[in-house]
Amino acid sequence: MVPACEKGLGGGHFLRAVLLVRELRKRGGEAFLYVKNREDAAGAAALIGEYEDSWFLHGRLPGAGDAGYTRWDFIVLDRFRTPPGEYRFWSALAPVIGVDEGGPLRDEFDFLVDLLPGPGGRSLPNIADPSLLFLPEKRKSAGEDISAKDRPRILVSFGAEDSAGLGEEVCRALLQTADIFDISVTSSRPAGAEVSENGQDAPIRRAALAPGLGNRLFEYDLLITHFGITAFEALAAGLSVILVSPGAYHEKLARAAGFYSAGVRGGGKIPALLREKTGEAYSVNRAFLAELRAGCEGLARRYGLAGRQNRTLADLLASVNPEIFRVCPVCAGSFTGGRGAAGKAVRFEERTYRRCPRCGLVLMNRLVPPPLEYERDYFFGSYKKQYGKTYLEDFPGLFLRGKQRLAIIRSLLPGLRSGALLDIGCAYGPFLAAAKEDGFNPSGLEPAAAAAWVRRELGVPVYEGFFPQNPPPAFLQNECFDAVTLWYVMEHLRNPGDALEEIRRILKNGGALAFSTPSASGISGLKSAKKFLEASPADHRTVWNPRACKRLMKRAGFTVKKIVITGHHPERFPLAGRFAAGERGLLRSALLFASRVFGLGDTFEVYAVKNDGGREEEPSRWVQGDMT
Repeated sequence: MVPACEKGLGGGHFLRAVLLVRELRKRGGEAFLYVKNREDAAGAAALIGEYEDSWFLHGRLPGAGDAGYTRWDFIVLDRFRTPPGEYRFWSALAPVIGVDEGGPLRDEFDFLVDLLPGPGGRSLPNIADPSLLFLPEKRKSAGEDISAKDRPRILVSFGAEDSAGLGEEVCRALLQTADIFDISVTSSRPAGAEVSENGQDAPIRRAALAPGLGNRLFEYDLLITHFGITAFEALAAGLSVILVSPGAYHEKLARAAGFYSAGVRGGGKIPALLREKTGEAYSVNRAFLAELRAGCEGLARRYGLAGRQNRTLADLLASVNPEIFRVCPVCAGSFTGGRGAAGKAVRFEERTYRRCPRCGLVLMNRLVPPPLEYERDYFFGSYKKQYGKTYLEDFPGLFLRGKQRLAIIRSLLPGLRSGALLDIGCAYGPFLAAAKEDGFNPSGLEPAAAAAWVRRELGVPVYEGFFPQNPPPAFLQNECFDAVTLWYVMEHLRNPGDALEEIRRILKNGGALAFSTPSASGISGLKSAKKFLEASPADHRTVWNPRACKRLMKRAGFTVKKIVITGHHPERFPLAGRFAAGERGLLRSALLFASRVFGLGDTFEVYAVKNDGGREEEPSRWVQGDMT
């Protein structure tokens, strides 16, 4: 955890980081908190009830390659605006998660979590959820009408630092209302307003800031603060909230989030809102308080703060086990090195997609490893949901498609009457059955239980396991296959570069490699890249495109002989597509023709042969085990 604790940034970032470290350690995690200078955090640390000095790291941390370098699983930056140099240092050590990040390299973070709503126009986070904050356990009674109280209780709190002096400003103004409101303040002693330690001798009493302020918020009726964590805690506790902004940026955030704001340094306006004149005296403005209460109840529902808290940021981080690409696994293009190097990110809750700046391959980074989806339900329930029939019900159609693919493979292997063929990820074996009938000597590799079915029902040897394995199974000997195929497997592989290396090893010189995969440049991806990636299965780590494929395969030591664009969907065309949903029709035929001419199918097949001359580049340029 790396929080902001410099002067002028308040204590909220640091306090949140300490609480997270404490909660993660309670769950058995090895969590630490880094501060550049230990004295920067000393004052804020005193506000936390339970912490230990052993949690803190400070000074210079060893970087990658230095003696004493620690392999962190992930790093959380709660830095408000992380300087570019800092980001580059941390991102070289481990996957980086930004919390409420507003700096210039926001888009380059591996993952973003916004606990507080940000300004419009900035890149969207993976997760935006104020309910992940450490929310108060104690809340006001449902339906409590604060506008009916004789002396509603007001709390003024602008954090541990209050560098803008808003507490002083608001307290001076509230002295005008001290006869009708019960007022407390957590800020440093406001000049010009008497503050009592026990509430007996002055119109404003002091309330302790921490620890445990959140669970005492329910004792009050109204909170006056700036945009920040405490405002959302108050919504969860059932309070009404009025914001006073220290500057234009906070005011922009307050308005965008939907809070009632008195404006920039608008504390002097608050008495006019809270009271109304009745005859010669002032009384509580109950109409305003009722309207404010209704608005805050709506905000609590909007941000998921009205009900029971299901999980916190600590719960989320305790489950994190990131998989990220720092280097493209196929072309070795780098995703580090400065602003913009990582490319535009497309983010979903557990996933961040980036396009390799060098080859165009789309890569998926994950907060947690993808689920394994290759068991029985994948071929029956999940398959039927997508295609309208189970995998075995679709066996005849897949068998015929296999015969068509084999005809192309045969054209790459002239004169070969029989040959050894390996189908990686063979499932229930329709392609193996077609290859056997075509005269090949086929075998398969399959991680699911379908392998046993193929051996029993089709009489084809199928080995159980994932590809590529290290060390490889004994049957994968050097140059032992005439053809290797992977039908909709390449996108699942953790490192396709390693897979292509292994395929080169087991293929004979001039042997054929054929595979199919979804296309990022099909009509669905061109229509809406975000929707296309959102619908991409959780275990598709890479998304390929035909244009880059020839160059990528050449780098891997293969010559592409043929690319077949498949998966044509006229109904997915923008505008006109909704009128082409039927099986026949002139419009559908026209769109189908356009899709084929311009190569707009959502999938494609690659047919290549192994080069005798080897790879285009030296092996040392290939990245092995590139995924962090």
